[in-house]
Amino acid sequence: MSDTSRQTLLEQLGGLSGLVYSTLPVLVFVPINSVWGLTAAIWSAIAVACGVLVWRLIRRTPIQPAISGFMGVALCAFIAHRTGDAKGYFLFGIYASLIYGGAFVLSVLVRRPLVGVIWGMLNGQAARWRAHRDAVRVYDIATAAWALVFIARYLVQNHLYDEDQTGWLAAARIGMGWPLTALALLVTFWAVRKADRIVEPAVDEDPSDTDTEGRPGMDTEGRPGMDTEGRPGTDTAADVGAVRDTPPRHDKR
Repeated sequence: MSDTSRQTLLEQLGGLSGLVYSTLPVLVFVPINSVWGLTAAIWSAIAVACGVLVWRLIRRTPIQPAISGFMGVALCAFIAHRTGDAKGYFLFGIYASLIYGGAFVLSVLVRRPLVGVIWGMLNGQAARWRAHRDAVRVYDIATAAWALVFIARYLVQNHLYDEDQTGWLAAARIGMGWPLTALALLVTFWAVRKADRIVEPAVDEDPSDTDTEGRPGMDTEGRPGMDTEGRPGTDTAADVGAVRDTPPRHDKR
């Protein structure tokens, strides 16, 4: 996989800066909730997410990840407001991890690993990789890595939620956020690079220049091709040689 491909994949997550920015609302939410209460914490988290969005607009960097992040923070804040408890802020992320983990596991079981499906849409190769067993296998490994990340997040954070450990819940949200995402990305980079090496040579092959047995000048059904005048195709060089080798004829008189 080229450096451009790596950059494209990182951009889907907002780049390295996007992974860091995603932790800022949580860093603000928990301490402000402890000092000034839930309402102040909710508005502070929304303000930080809005600030990240404006910062990306000013710097003219891709804003889609920032928009998604802002909407996620707004939804988390709404849930916290409705539940009346600071730990409600983390509820959406907990169940989102459960759903994502289940989806990644299911995709491996049905032999449609999501990493391969997503990368196929990004690089324009669609589902060509599915014809190669080794490519499917490496995409299974990368997809399983993401599934482990999401399932681990759900198990740990759901336990902390049930125990009312809001502070540790925030720490787990950050510690199991971009660090684990970075590890899963490393596995994904390896898988994509290896799978591309398997798929690309097969895609580059052009069977139109040879017949079914690898002989030139034959169509796919084994029949001779046609020359430029519509006659059955022959080797032009062979025709010329045949003419030269034909002895001259002498008329008997």
